[in-house]
Amino acid sequence: MKLAFSSCGTPADVLEWVEHESDPLTAEQVRVKLLAAPINPADLNFIEGTYGVKPELPATPGIEGCGEVVESRHEGFAPGDRVIFLTRAASWTEETTVHGDLLFKLPEGIDPLQAAMLKVNPATAFRMLHGFVAVPPGGWVVQNASNSGVGRCVIQLCRSLGWRTVNLVRREELFDELKAIGADLVLLDNGDAVDAAKEVLGKERAVLALNAVGGDSALRQMNLMAPGGSHVTYGAMGRKPLKVPNGMLIFKDLSLHGFWVTKWLENARLPEVHRTYALLAGLMAEGKLGVPIDSTHKLGDYKRALARLEAPDRDGKVLFVP
Repeated sequence: MKLAFSSCGTPADVLEWVEHESDPLTAEQVRVKLLAAPINPADLNFIEGTYGVKPELPATPGIEGCGEVVESRHEGFAPGDRVIFLTRAASWTEETTVHGDLLFKLPEGIDPLQAAMLKVNPATAFRMLHGFVAVPPGGWVVQNASNSGVGRCVIQLCRSLGWRTVNLVRREELFDELKAIGADLVLLDNGDAVDAAKEVLGKERAVLALNAVGGDSALRQMNLMAPGGSHVTYGAMGRKPLKVPNGMLIFKDLSLHGFWVTKWLENARLPEVHRTYALLAGLMAEGKLGVPIDSTHKLGDYKRALARLEAPDRDGKVLFVP
């Protein structure tokens, strides 16, 4: 069984719980039983038809997930191996078949629920921290949406790297929670944030800003950046465009970039991809990298899972466990 949709629209309205046949394996293919798959904002956008990749209908959602090999014709995998998918997985299913080169074998001891979220958020955080500008030892990184999955990974990775973070959030009750995982400075993302941050930073400024909001929030980040710094946009939660004063480009010499982990996976060489996920999986297995989980749901209970996303008391990711 799997979840599928034949037309784009509101996920709860267009998704269906349907039966599908398992095809025989061909050379190099691997059959995987799904253990867990998260519901990401990108999954919802994909169903709505508003994502950067348009669905070929009918389609099954699910951009990432963790599974167990049940049958393999690829020399790199054997039954019982735990794996994640390195491409769009259509993972909202009980079982799927993929080419072995599109899988990454996980180390032992990793929680499958956390592993199901390894592909997108941790890799996005890691690549943004390493792909644009060299952060000096003890240097500052400023980010918004800091309580998001990516934001939490940024905090944890910066702590392990010896870098410090300025974290902008919308709710004060998040302060202690983010400080507990390694955030150095947490501030409300409002008009007072810049002055409050400068009181702590003194003459230091962030060389890297990670933006998932846009609008005024992104401008606040720029006001906390050092000349020559890199500002990276990976989301648009505020649904507002960037506002970039000319002086930020002329006198401050800021560089503006965008990042989409899908493009990195498409363009990076496979050894680099494997090295990145091996490092991240190791940190996850050691308990040094993870994302809070709110609840788990059976695939057939998808309407309740989708409703949970909108719950005011939701605390973490919502996952399917087929």
